[in-house]
Amino acid sequence: MALRTQQIVAHESGIANTIDPLAGSYYVEAMTDAIEKEAEEYIRTIDGMGGMIPAIEAGYVQMEIQKSSYRFIQEVERNARIIVGVNKFQVEEEEPTGLLTINRSMQVNQTAALQKVRSERNAADVQRALAALEIAAAGTENLMPFILDAVKTYASIGEICNTLRDVFGEYKEHVVV
Repeated sequence: MALRTQQIVAHESGIANTIDPLAGSYYVEAMTDAIEKEAEEYIRTIDGMGGMIPAIEAGYVQMEIQKSSYRFIQEVERNARIIVGVNKFQVEEEEPTGLLTINRSMQVNQTAALQKVRSERNAADVQRALAALEIAAAGTENLMPFILDAVKTYASIGEICNTLRDVFGEYKEHVVV
């Protein structure tokens, strides 16, 4: 553990890239200044697009995440960025045994249990609770009591989520390639 800690500090933090990292905290200040400068550039760019919502809608945020992720993985693969245990200092380990496997019959059993609950519950109560949830979601009320009422009538998670989707919609990622 101590060896891995030293390797992480030395190779992942960048602290070994300077002679005396805490000498007058110059190194820490330089890293902080670099982060601040990059953050300010992003803020200016996003402000120039009209704010965060237009930036998300234009796919800018997702594109930046994709580019950053691509750069990161390229650096790891070229060993320009060391990740202890991933691209350096790996330890051969046995394949794990005893992993959880789910038998196909579990799906059949769960589906049957859901059908049983649906057949035994009061459908009118469920519809009333879901309708109340929908009205509350369209307003400004705390939804938790309405969700709990729906659960008490045995509304399924899917039914509750679909009711909320009908009101709020569903986020669709704007993919920019």
